[in-house]
Amino acid sequence: MSDPKIVTPPFGRDIEYKEAGKVGETPGRYPTIRMRRNRTGDGVRRLVAENKLSVDDLIWTAFVVDGENQRVPVDSMPGVVRYSTDVIAEAANEAFELGVPAIALFPFTDPDKKTPDGRESLDPENLVCTAIRNIKAQVPDMMVVCDVALDPYTSHGHDGVMDGETILNDETLEILVKQAFNQAEAGCDTISPSDMMDGRVGAIRQTLDATGYQDVRIMAYSAKYASGFYGPFRDAIGTKAALIGDKRTYQMDPANSDEAMREIALDIDEGADMVMVKPGMPYLDIVRRVKDTFGMPTFVYQVSGEYAMLKGAVERGWLDEKVILESLLGFKRAGADGVLTYFAVDAAKKLKQLG
Repeated sequence: MSDPKIVTPPFGRDIEYKEAGKVGETPGRYPTIRMRRNRTGDGVRRLVAENKLSVDDLIWTAFVVDGENQRVPVDSMPGVVRYSTDVIAEAANEAFELGVPAIALFPFTDPDKKTPDGRESLDPENLVCTAIRNIKAQVPDMMVVCDVALDPYTSHGHDGVMDGETILNDETLEILVKQAFNQAEAGCDTISPSDMMDGRVGAIRQTLDATGYQDVRIMAYSAKYASGFYGPFRDAIGTKAALIGDKRTYQMDPANSDEAMREIALDIDEGADMVMVKPGMPYLDIVRRVKDTFGMPTFVYQVSGEYAMLKGAVERGWLDEKVILESLLGFKRAGADGVLTYFAVDAAKKLKQLG
C-alpha cells in the first residue's frame, strides 16, 4: 500500500487521507467541509433557513387623531401619519387584506382635553374607543391592541398621576383598571398596559374577569426601558413638549437584564397572556433571555426611534430598503414571536412581492 497522501490547503492546515474514497482522519475541516455549499442557490438557502419572517409576525402600530378624513404626517417619522377615527378602519382593512393580523392604537389627544389625572382615558367616546368600534365594525377579525397608560391623556406627560414630582403607583392603578375596562367595553380584544406601575397586570386581569371580559387577553409591556429611542413617538402623540422630568422612576434602567426577568415573572404570575420587550434592536439580548427562560408568547416593539433611523437612512440612500426586513428578521432570530412595528404595512407588501 502506498504512503498516505498529504493535502495542504492554502491556509497551511494539513489534512491526511489514508485512501481515495475513505473518510479522512481529521473530518470537519476544509476542503471536506465547505460551508458555502448550502448557500449556492435560492432553493437550498430557503431549505436551511433557521428563521423565517412572515406577515403573521407583524402588529401594525398606528396613531389616531381628531377630525374628519384626516391623515396628518408625523414630521419625525417619515411615512407615518395620524388617522382620524373615520378613516382608521379603512387603513386597518388595507393592512388586514395584506395579511397583517393585528393593529395597536395610540391617540393624539387634544391638549385641551388633557388633565393631571388623565380623565379623558375614561371617556367611552375618546379617540381610541371610537377607533376600536369603527375598526371592529368594518374589520371584525382584525386583532385590536390597546395601550393602557395615562401619558397620552395627562397634562404633565407621565404614565400615572402625580403628587408633586412623585408618580403615585396605587392611585394610578385605579384609573388604569377603569381605562382597560373602557377599552374592553368598546371592543378591544387585547389590553396592553405600558405604564410600568407595579401590580397593574393583576389588577386589570381581576377586573376584566369580574366584569365578563375574561376572554380579553393581556399583552404586557413587561420589560419597558427608560430609553432615548422614544422621541418621535412622543412627537406623534403630543407628549414631548408637555413631559415634566423623565420616566426613570418607573421605566427600567437600560443597564439591567436580570431585573427584566423579575418583571416578566411577576407579570406572568399576575395573568399576562403575552409579554413584551421595548425597545427592540438595542435589547435583543433581553428578548432571547425572556424566550429561553419563560417560553411565553414573546413580543418586541420596534420603537419610533428605530423606525426613524432606518427610514431616514433609506430615504437618503444611505441604506438599502432591504434593511427593513432584515431588522424584523433579527427580532425573530432573537426569539420574538411577533413585532410591533410602524413598518408593518410596508413589510407586508414586500413579503407579498417576495412570495
